[in-house]
Amino acid sequence: MTDRNLWSYQDIAAHIGVQTDTVRSYRKHGLLPTPDVVENGKPFWYADTIREWVLQRPRNRRRAE
Repeated sequence: MTDRNLWSYQDIAAHIGVQTDTVRSYRKHGLLPTPDVVENGKPFWYADTIREWVLQRPRNRRRAE
């Protein structure tokens, strides 16, 4: 089943467990997919777009101490 709900920066941040400003920074640096919809200048992504991105994005790598 396809999830076509639109997600904002806040929704994405909640999904991946980061602050909203972090998600904005990801977009600024080209780390987010292109928005699926832009309404009144605000970007939105389909939930499926973000879930697929999450599966493909590199994880933070902490050095072993």
